[in-house]
Amino acid sequence: MRTRGLTIIETIVYIGVFAVVMGAVSGVIIYLYRTNAYTIQQSYAINSARKGVEIITREIIEATYSDTGAYPVVSAAEQSFVFYSDIDKDNKIEKIRYFLDGYNFKKGETESTGNPLVYEDVNEKVIVISEDVRNGADAIFNYYNASSTEVTDLGQLADIRLVRINLIVNIDPERPPEEFTLRSSSQIRNLYEY
Repeated sequence: MRTRGLTIIETIVYIGVFAVVMGAVSGVIIYLYRTNAYTIQQSYAINSARKGVEIITREIIEATYSDTGAYPVVSAAEQSFVFYSDIDKDNKIEKIRYFLDGYNFKKGETESTGNPLVYEDVNEKVIVISEDVRNGADAIFNYYNASSTEVTDLGQLADIRLVRINLIVNIDPERPPEEFTLRSSSQIRNLYEY
């Protein structure tokens, strides 16, 4: 019995079919890898923002009068909020500023220094709380008075009793999954009337 090998044409066809199958498999693997990597990045961004919102909520609840006796709320805007709070429990009150800088949501912290005590903005330490925040024209902070009515005149800082936080996170608005919104609220506890 005589065995016959593959002809050149059969070999070329087999190699061609093998190349097409391997190309398709490689394409699927690359697509799945990219999709999975994107999903992991989006999850990381959401988790980072979630931790940031938890910290903000806790710090706003503990807002208090400054070491200089200033009112707990320094300024209020849709994209930023500045207040005093003892965030590190060292019995010294820090000036805290949360603000949106491009797509980065940041926190600034300033200790009181000197005699008499002052808060100098040049001593502010700034860290990024969350990246890929896409609030745009949507407010991050909304403010409410004691009767839960929204404070629209943000110059009336003494009216603010409750702060609502809305962070919209999306690492790439051009790709699914769509944006993820984190919401929380904090009622300022340490307010008293003179």
